[in-house]
Amino acid sequence: MCRTAFFIASISVAASLLLPAAGAAQCRLCSATPGISGAEEAGIPVEIEVESTLRFDRLVQSGAGTGTATLAPDGTKAVAGSLGHFAGAGLVGSAVIRGEPGRLLRIDMPALVELYSLSGARAVVDKIVTDLPAAPRLDSAGRLSFHFGGRLQVSGEGEGDYRGDLPITAEYL
Repeated sequence: MCRTAFFIASISVAASLLLPAAGAAQCRLCSATPGISGAEEAGIPVEIEVESTLRFDRLVQSGAGTGTATLAPDGTKAVAGSLGHFAGAGLVGSAVIRGEPGRLLRIDMPALVELYSLSGARAVVDKIVTDLPAAPRLDSAGRLSFHFGGRLQVSGEGEGDYRGDLPITAEYL
């Protein structure tokens, strides 16, 4: 007998911003204004705005066991294992970083995010990838947009709505 379960997995994104961390204590002591780093003195801190969250929408499980659903930054979808169908929209995440024009950035995202349903069932999103260039830089308007995706891993009977947080950290280099 084939059992079908629907999954709705989403990830809310917790955006955080950091000003230069390396040597920050020394810079704060040497700064013309105590407690303010060079980037803050310029008046343009790094800001992150999440435009859309990563959402796997509905997945159909065609049997017992583990399965994966992959959603790439370009919107490409794939399923494997016990997941037989990727129904619904499935949306990649997108974010915009704003700050000082032309500045190089370091953008960090976790390698793995745990998702939980209301019943306590667990799923994992790993292989989180972006379409960022190797050396991300804010454009002449002080803006950088990017998309991100990942691979959702489910096992057993995990019917439900799964949620978790994916923190994004950006800082000037």
